[in-house]
Formats: sequence, C-alpha cells, structure tokens
Amino acid sequence: MLSNGSFLLPSLARTSSPLLSFFVKIPLPLIYRQNHSHCRSFERILVENIYHKRFSMGKSNRFCTMASAPVSNRATKKARRESPEGLLKHKFDMCSKHGDVAEALRLYDEARINGVQLNLHHYNVLLYLCSSVELSSGEMVSSDLVLKRGFEVFEQMVMDKVAPNEATITSAARLAAAAEDPERAFELVKQMKSFGIPPKLRSYGPALFGFCKKGEAERAYDVDSHMAESGVLPEESELSALLKLSSDSKKGDKVYEMLHRLRTTIRQVSESTAEVIEDWFVSEEAGKVGIVDWDVNNVKEGVRSGGGGWHGQGWLGIGNWRVVRTRMNEDGVCQSCNEKLVCIDIDPRETENFAASLTSLACGREVKADFLRFQEWLKRHGPFDAVIDAANVGLINQHTFNFFQLKSVVHQLQQISPSKKLPLIILHTSRVNGGPAQDPRNKKLIEMWKKAGALYATPSGSNDDWYWLYAAVSCNCLLVTNDEMRDHLFQLLGTSFFPRWKEKHQARLSVSSRGPQLHMPPPYSNVIQESEDGRWHVPTITGDDLETPRQWLCATRARNTD
Repeated sequence: MLSNGSFLLPSLARTSSPLLSFFVKIPLPLIYRQNHSHCRSFERILVENIYHKRFSMGKSNRFCTMASAPVSNRATKKARRESPEGLLKHKFDMCSKHGDVAEALRLYDEARINGVQLNLHHYNVLLYLCSSVELSSGEMVSSDLVLKRGFEVFEQMVMDKVAPNEATITSAARLAAAAEDPERAFELVKQMKSFGIPPKLRSYGPALFGFCKKGEAERAYDVDSHMAESGVLPEESELSALLKLSSDSKKGDKVYEMLHRLRTTIRQVSESTAEVIEDWFVSEEAGKVGIVDWDVNNVKEGVRSGGGGWHGQGWLGIGNWRVVRTRMNEDGVCQSCNEKLVCIDIDPRETENFAASLTSLACGREVKADFLRFQEWLKRHGPFDAVIDAANVGLINQHTFNFFQLKSVVHQLQQISPSKKLPLIILHTSRVNGGPAQDPRNKKLIEMWKKAGALYATPSGSNDDWYWLYAAVSCNCLLVTNDEMRDHLFQLLGTSFFPRWKEKHQARLSVSSRGPQLHMPPPYSNVIQESEDGRWHVPTITGDDLETPRQWLCATRARNTD
C-alpha cells in the first residue's frame, strides 16, 4: 500500500502516467495485430477440436494448417462455447450477474495457472467486479484486497497486450476513485483520446464525484471543462454534485451557473437536488452575494433575448432568502409569493427542424412510402387544431376499445376549436376495421369521420406513434394522449427540444363517471424560472399536475415579500 492510500504495484506507481503508461509503450497497431493473430489461432483450434485432429510441431505446440472442411456456424459456436475460454466467459458472466467478485478472482487465478488465454471481455468483467466491490454477494472479502487485485488484473491485461476499450478504462478509473485517488482517475480519462477512445459520461464520473467528495472544487471544475471539450454533457447527478460543491465552497457565481445549467438540462429536479438547492438558499453565503442596484433595462433585455423565464444577469438583491415548498394555481401563480410564472417561447425554427428530424427518423423505421403518403394526405386535409392518439384515448380505464369515449373527446375538442373543425384522429387500421369497429353504430361514426377528412388509419405493420406525433408537430397544435412518451422511440428524439414541446402541446385525460375530462397544457413552463426581481422558482418531480399538484421551491429575498 502506498503512502497516498492507493493500492498499486510498484511498477505502476513509478510510471509518469499511472496505469496507462504501459499502454503508451505499446503501439496500438501492434496490440490489435497481436489480438487478431490470437483470434486466427483460436479459430484453427476450434476447427481442429471438432475433428479431433491436433498436430504438434515440436515443443511450441504450433498447429498445422489443415485442409478446409465445411463447418456449420452452429458447430463453430458450440465449440467456442465449450472451449476453456468460452466456459470461463460463461462463469465470469454469472459472477457479474450475481456480483460475486470473490468467485471471479478465484476463477481468474485458476485460469492463469491452466494457461487459459483471457480476452478483452474476460478482463472487462473482472475489472468491473473489482471496481464495484460493494455489489459482491459472495463470500466476505476485504475491499482493500479487491482493489489491489483489480490493479493487478489491469497490469496483467497490459502485459498480455490486450487493447483496452472505454469500459476498461472506466473500470480502471473507478478503481482509482475507490482508492480515493480521483487525480489518477482523471489522468486515465484524459489518456483515452490518445487511444482513439471517445470518453462517455460514465468515464468522467469517478474523477468528478471523487473531487467533489474531497471538496477539491477547482479540480472538479477542470473535469467539467474537459467534459465540455470532449462533447460530453453532464446530467442532473453531475450538475447537482457540482452545485453542492460550489455551495459548500461558498462560490456564489458557480452556484448561479449550475442552477442555469440545470434549467437548460432538465425540466424538473429530483428530491435530492431540491435539497441541495434549499441548502444553498438558506446558507449564510447566499444572503451575502448579489447586487443592490441593477440595470433594469439589462435585466429586461436578458429576459427578452432568452425567450422568457430567466435573465442571466447574476444574483439580484442582498439579504437572507426565504425558501418554502409550494405549488402553482391553474394560472401559474405561486401560492407563496404570488409571482406569476411565464410560458417560455419555442423558436419556430426549432419546431421546423424537429419536424424534419421526425420525418427522417420515421422514414428510417417505417415503410417510407407509407409515411410519405401520410404527409401528402396531411397537406391536403390539414392543418388541424388538435390531434388525437385515438388508441390511447379509447382505452383509458377500459378493457376493450371504446368508440363512445373517443367520440366524447372528439366533440369536446371540436367545441373549443377556433374554427370548430374536427380534430385529426389517428388510429391503426386494425382498430378501424376490426373488433368494436364492426358494431353498426361505430361503423357509422367511422364513416362520418372519414368523409370529413378527420380520420387517418395507419397501415398494417406501422407504429402509429410516429404518425400522431408528426401531425401534431407539423400542425403546431394540441396533442391529446396520456402516453408519457418515455419509451425507446421518444428517446431517439433527444432531451432538449422534445420535453419543451410536449409540455406546451400535450393535453391529457382523466375519466370518471361523468365521462372523459380534458386537462389542457399549463399556461406556464414547468422549468426553473428566474424572475426579473431576483426570485427563483424550481419545479420538482413530486406531483404531476393531473392528480397531484406539482411541488415547487420558492426562494425570495426579504425585499420581494415586503
């Protein structure tokens, strides 16, 4: 054990670039060439094992090239699974599944004794387990010993000339952080580029959270800057850690920066982040930072140029803060300080770009001709004031599709439409032509909607989500659905524009004995807002504004409540 608490072998500790210095000494082409050579030898061994023909050439046990023989993929895969390397992979995977680091290390030692060739996957599983020792469900092992063994495994991987990937270095960085050495973890990540390995957000976690834990603010900011240079965007947990560190370090300007970065990154904050924000506002330092006399025109211009909801001119006012948990009424008025929140504008160009990206994504996943045909239909029959995800609406609180419920929602939307036009009903062809649609009354309703150009039946094999979302975006209108839009399809749309668009355009439904009731989008934005007089309102994930009012943090200075 070294004096700084790191569990490194002496050979690793002496190098100028900890741990990765071994990789630097080995040209990457040589490493990959070496691995490729191993793969070719392994495939020869597999084939020869299948046919029970092994050839020895002296003490080196080299294998002769044998005549090509047809071998099925199934036989090759079976041989690979049943090889020593394949069996070891399976056992390692089971250890990873159960978090059994002790058994994994035992298997590793056994494999080394038996001369089993370990590959990248083997090493990555071992390093992951050693860097996640708290997950261990096997026999009790010392975390210090596991860290030491983890570094030994990493060194052996280098000596075996197995080229690393992002997972390898991330695990090594976690080992360093677990040994309370975030500096070494940061050095590892910085060297990833020299191997042509783009770092991920998780790659930076060990160094960033390690520096935050130690209270080393400047080094944590260095990691944050390096992330920006690498095009890696922090998420809530990283920004929350930086905000807490800034607060604890009494760096008011950095707290201000982190609050605005939270505003642009997420819509609502988790409870843990809300507590970090509360702790800042009730701190003594928070009452000291700010300016008494500010340029009102600059603040107003900041609000205008930013689209509303913030000004970015820094802390306004001096004095202690009053922080309470509260809610907004239906008009967006804070029930604590009576400040009316604003609805933040969306640039029309963003909507156009989003519609174009939707088209590209949909055409890549749907039958292109079908989706283009829908776009042409929409041009002829649109625009609409509202679009209905009919499959969702017809099944809310229902066991089977309910056309009467859908009809009620269509009628409500037509009544509130400025043009009194029917909304666009998007429904899959299977529901338009089968099941409850065969009922004579429903048939009559469907035909009426078709003749009015208000019903579009999405083709067989299609995902109607693409259709109703594109229609609502291109028409820039209301979208009626209770779909939370969180699955894989919607994750493809990114995390910046789509949540803002959804918040302004999605109407939801509740169903009672009186029938379906529409809940329109709020007239304000559920996002961190900074008022022109310096107040702050922070939405939390507690509550959903449909069944339970959303909980907000309201932070005001004494002068704001006079």
